[in-house]
Amino acid sequence: MNKKNQVTKPIIFFDGVCGLCNSFVNFILDIDKKETFLFSPLQGELSKELIREEKRVSLDSVVVWDGERLRTHSDAVLYIFSNLDSYWKFLIVFRIIPSFLRDLAYKFIASIRYKVFGKSETCRFPSPSEKKRFLP
Repeated sequence: MNKKNQVTKPIIFFDGVCGLCNSFVNFILDIDKKETFLFSPLQGELSKELIREEKRVSLDSVVVWDGERLRTHSDAVLYIFSNLDSYWKFLIVFRIIPSFLRDLAYKFIASIRYKVFGKSETCRFPSPSEKKRFLP
């Protein structure tokens, strides 16, 4: 079965053991009132099906799969904010900055995320009300 063709909403893949990534997911859950996005940990089964292994093991990024295209690093974050109905949409102005410069900043933050925000031994566990938005 081809899961890529079954995506009905964009999926945000995140590092389930990263404190910063989990905080980002919590933030998106709070502001995404229309439930635009679904979520799945990079360590989960779905990421193994949708993301090639060589990409998945080297990812230090939030990743978005929209059913057609995989977005990583700053492109993923800007895609997320551009698809939300909130004043956070203003962040898409950062698209005027070339992606290689945006990604330098993103990769720097990603390189220190465990030191600054911590790392847990297990992936985030959704609350009962959030469960419908989380995929394996």
